[in-house]
Amino acid sequence: MGTMRSEKDRDLERLIPVGTLALEINGSKSSSESPSASSSLSHPSGKEAFGKVIHSWISKKFISGCVILFPIAITFYLTWKLINFVDGFFSPIFIHLGIDVFGLGFLTSLIFIFLVGVSMSSWLGSSLLSLGEWFIKKMPLMSYIYTASKQISRAISPDEDSHAFKEVAIIRHPRLGEYAFGFITSTIILRKSTGAEEVCCVYVPTNHLYLGDIFLVNSKDIMRPNLSVREGIEIVISGGMSVPKVLTIVDVQSILSPRVGKFAVPQV
Repeated sequence: MGTMRSEKDRDLERLIPVGTLALEINGSKSSSESPSASSSLSHPSGKEAFGKVIHSWISKKFISGCVILFPIAITFYLTWKLINFVDGFFSPIFIHLGIDVFGLGFLTSLIFIFLVGVSMSSWLGSSLLSLGEWFIKKMPLMSYIYTASKQISRAISPDEDSHAFKEVAIIRHPRLGEYAFGFITSTIILRKSTGAEEVCCVYVPTNHLYLGDIFLVNSKDIMRPNLSVREGIEIVISGGMSVPKVLTIVDVQSILSPRVGKFAVPQV
């Protein structure tokens, strides 16, 4: 009997291999489980979603911190460079005398600048300044640099008699419906065959203050906003970021200065 059973088992193994049957059974199980597995992979888990939210929040806060600290860092960096630059004029003298105190050269430079401003109001100071300007203007390259720098410094000078920029102006430029900020530098009479008209020389900066275009615009076509020259310079230097939300055009007759609009237009 034992031999007969063993022979039957062998015949069954030959007809249906046990390994193949096991693979088919395992395959059916895996196929039945595959939809749930794929669905679990297609939908992110709660940990991944939470990690993405945290990553996005950290990135936004980090960028906000950079935006806030960048202008502060630039301000302190440039101020520190300026202090070291000004301090370097007189600090070598004190170091040579055996006095090594940081900031003493900077303080001495401020006092020196103040004394220069005081001395320029006297005859001796103005004479020395004229002599120095004459010497600088004889230099080929330095004369152009000095002239441009002097025009910019005169534009922001507190002395009203030396203002290079008389008023802030808005002109229609370059096309209809577009406007440009500029500064009135002078007023002239333009003679033509049909008559004469008063025009203003308007300087429109194209690269901060030291480069720009000059336009001759009729006085009646110039819009004068309620801005001082200093505010106009701040607008140009800041790239337009300091422009007020509302600009009011002031009546020409109420703001005519003794330098602008003072000429009587002659009849030709």
